[in-house]
Amino acid sequence: MDDKILKTMEFSKILNKLAYHAVTSLGKEYAESLRPSGNLEDVKRRLQATDEAYKVDRLKGGAPFGGIADIRSALQRARIGGMLNTHELLDIANTIYGGRRLKRFIANIHEEDPVPLLDALSEQISEQKPLEDAIKACIDDQAEVMDNASSELAAIRRELRTGEVRIREKLEQMIRSNSVAKMLQEQLITIRNDRFVIPVKQEYRSHFGGIVHDQSGSGATLFIEPESIVAMNNKLREAKLKEEREIEKILHRLSSLAGEQTEMLLYDVDILAQLDFIFAKARLAHEMKASFPRMNDRGFLKLRKGRHPLIATDKVVPLDVELGNSYTSIIVTGPNTGGKTVTLKTIGLLSLMAMSGLFIPAEDGSQCCVFDAIYADIGDEQSIEQNLSTFSSHMTNLINILRQMTGKSLVLLDELGAGTDPAEGSALAIAIMEHIHSLGCRMVATTHYSELKAYAYERKGVINASMEFDIQTLSPTYRLLVGVPGRSNAFAIAERLGLPQQMIERAKGEVKEEDLRVESMIASLEENRLTAEAERETAQRLRQELEKLRQQVERERDRFEQQRDKMLAKAEQEARDVIAKARSEAEQIIADLRKLAKEEGASVKEHKLIAARKQLDEAEPNERRAKTVRPGAKQTRNIEAGDEVVVYSLNQKGHVVELAGSGEAIVQMGIMKMKVSLNDLELVQQAPAKVQQQRHVASVKRSRDEHVRSELDLRGSNLEEALIEADRFIDEAFLSNLGQVYIIHGKGTGVLRTGIQDYLRKHRHIKSYRLGNYGEGGAGVTVVELK
Repeated sequence: MDDKILKTMEFSKILNKLAYHAVTSLGKEYAESLRPSGNLEDVKRRLQATDEAYKVDRLKGGAPFGGIADIRSALQRARIGGMLNTHELLDIANTIYGGRRLKRFIANIHEEDPVPLLDALSEQISEQKPLEDAIKACIDDQAEVMDNASSELAAIRRELRTGEVRIREKLEQMIRSNSVAKMLQEQLITIRNDRFVIPVKQEYRSHFGGIVHDQSGSGATLFIEPESIVAMNNKLREAKLKEEREIEKILHRLSSLAGEQTEMLLYDVDILAQLDFIFAKARLAHEMKASFPRMNDRGFLKLRKGRHPLIATDKVVPLDVELGNSYTSIIVTGPNTGGKTVTLKTIGLLSLMAMSGLFIPAEDGSQCCVFDAIYADIGDEQSIEQNLSTFSSHMTNLINILRQMTGKSLVLLDELGAGTDPAEGSALAIAIMEHIHSLGCRMVATTHYSELKAYAYERKGVINASMEFDIQTLSPTYRLLVGVPGRSNAFAIAERLGLPQQMIERAKGEVKEEDLRVESMIASLEENRLTAEAERETAQRLRQELEKLRQQVERERDRFEQQRDKMLAKAEQEARDVIAKARSEAEQIIADLRKLAKEEGASVKEHKLIAARKQLDEAEPNERRAKTVRPGAKQTRNIEAGDEVVVYSLNQKGHVVELAGSGEAIVQMGIMKMKVSLNDLELVQQAPAKVQQQRHVASVKRSRDEHVRSELDLRGSNLEEALIEADRFIDEAFLSNLGQVYIIHGKGTGVLRTGIQDYLRKHRHIKSYRLGNYGEGGAGVTVVELK
């Protein structure tokens, strides 16, 4: 793609926005070097990668790129035997860790919701954990070489600490002495030129031996190293030199290890840069509220509510345009400042974005084409240095376009034929457009010439369009109207501004009759369009009102049914309370009768008591079982011999002995057998054989929670709240098979950190825990390894 078209369409501003969303400098480089592709499969692959990153951002939030740095120059020096400093080595270790963490993040997401392109790319990252461990074993988070980096360094630093203690003790003893204290400016010990000194007043210089290393700005104070500690300082200096040599040996060893893995690490860095670049495209899509465009290579372009990405959202006017199906060329007419140039740039810029694998700011369902090239002649490109007029500049540009374009190109022309005699200019414009159209190019051109309206009307595959203009407000609306040619509106504007009517009539008399007919036809078309749009908006509004009314009626009906159910349930409950009271009294009476019969030697038949109890049950209102089916209740058609059931009318449990036919069953209730209607039964438990059979096919499946977090932020919580949250978080992570999680507790006073780590020490699911390393949050984060 020619760089000139990228400059004309301001593609670099889109790249600047894209680079802003990259987390690493490596990703920013990829963003700034992005160029459109003319290969359909390559474009589809780019868009799919953007779509996968967009999905990850939506479901899981931002991908973890923390700690990843540009280590390429350090690796190149290490490869040729150079010694890296502690910061460079620490950057290498953190980049290795960051790459491994990102790889696991994408792998975990891929298991739940496939992202094949991102997974395939991240799988190429090599895990250089031995090198990372070697560096972290020697260098801490503050990029300082640790004592345990080697046994020699540990011994040297012990010697240094011992020497410093001895010197300080000697000097402390000296400055506390009355004879020395009066000669000192202050009773303190300081360091100059890596040697311990004390501040002596200038007037006591001759009374005080030793070496002067510095003096104050006023000259009143001399920083003197007493003779008694010169030998001790010398010995301390020798130990420091040994320490420096030992540190150099350690850094050389680590640099050599990094140099051996340079090729793999450089490849890893490139993969990380690509991933950062892909996620930057997703974040840009979120910012622009952009959508995934469908791509084709058959020259079809369809933008639905397309917006220019460099115009503010509250000011941009959406664009609807289709090109390459019924017509391959669009001729846009209308007055200046109507938005014609913005329309051309929107079509060109959105096409470039789609061909670069970026989502476009348009509604779903938009389609873009992969053109072999996009050409544009937009704006006044005359060159004073080349002594070219506006017309000459445009013609030079057009000639270059005509030489290079093919049938698979998109050509965008602004003010075609402008800058010369109108008659000759319109004739040239028609000839140029005819040539471009005959090649099969996709073309959008803007013009002022009315002759081109007739050309578009008569030529197959070419259609008129215009930018809408509001006569009432004398201002453009910036809406593209495809199928309607533009009007000059000169007479209407002049009349609204107050030009005398006789002058307007005189001007109309100078216009050709056929031009007046064309203007009248266009005015009629525009009036019909406005009427149709008004009617469509009215129909849309009525449809929305009807939909609201329908939803309101449904809500009212649901509320009515709920109130009805509540009232019926309340009435049934009151009836049950009355029956329960009556039953209690009846049971008491029956008990008294039995007692009386027993005492008097008479007898009351059991079946009469059952009949009396049944009459009481029949008086109780039945619950509307269609609304309140008990959990576990089975349909009556499933009842078979051997099942345990409830007889509603008697409120008794029993077992089905056999089915008697005609919708009845013989039920055993204690010592009684009764023939009962199936509609009066509710299944409680199936026969044991069927229950056992069902148990054999039962299964339990636990699926992984899609929203399990890998980090917990406890900052701002008290210890009691934090422990509750941490316990829940660890359980969720353990059940989701997370290997490592992060608990953010901040630094503060350390109370929260201590409490959390005491809790982790006793937890049965915790394998180990440690404070965060450089790039992980340091002492403000605890990294937990789960079993």
